[in-house]
Amino acid sequence: MPAGKDIGASGKTGPAKQNPDWEGIVGSLKKWRRDLQKGETAAPSVSTVAERYKKDPWAVLVSTILSLRTKDEVTLRTSRALLAKAPDPGAMLALDEDAIAALAYPAGFYRTKAANLKKIAAIVLEKYQGRVPSDLEALLELPGVGRKTANLVITEAYNKDGICVDVHVHRISNRTGWLSSRTPEETEMILRRILPRKYWKSINPLLVLYGQNLCRPVSPFCSRCIITRHCGRISVDTSR
Repeated sequence: MPAGKDIGASGKTGPAKQNPDWEGIVGSLKKWRRDLQKGETAAPSVSTVAERYKKDPWAVLVSTILSLRTKDEVTLRTSRALLAKAPDPGAMLALDEDAIAALAYPAGFYRTKAANLKKIAAIVLEKYQGRVPSDLEALLELPGVGRKTANLVITEAYNKDGICVDVHVHRISNRTGWLSSRTPEETEMILRRILPRKYWKSINPLLVLYGQNLCRPVSPFCSRCIITRHCGRISVDTSR
């Protein structure tokens, strides 16, 4: 039985029975990314915003919050619009909530995100002198900030080690049998134990891009997979 296959029956979670060949996996994914035709596939939106705003922590935090349950192209468009009006916490706090919501539209849950962004701006100004904190635990105390957002901020904006686990990282890590987990948070904690630290920051952008293009949620492109020998194809009923 492939590693991770018994999650439904036993309820157990944990790393794969045999430690994955991380050097081979990451090396293959990096080569695949390099080989993509220029302009064919964009980088994940938060990474794009991070580069555009020169790793500004406020811009990364805002764009990451907007990205939750939102398509990349919408995240990019709304991030640019909102950050043009609110390039720092002070400017965000000066906007009323309806104005923030209008700029965040049509990002998913844009009104909730607008309310949280206004609260975050006030906290950052009052508690952190206008500077987004670089500590994971401090970020997790901000309204609407979960582990995915906090990890993206510390890796993209502060170049610190962190493992950002979104739906793609969670799905692919379980599908391949590298680990067995029920939730993205469990996946992150297991990866922190089994993934060499030098790959922590790179695993998210690599697997997000791979999940968007080949390792799809339904009927993945297994015939075009470049990490086949590292994959147990757990619970893959149909593929292309």
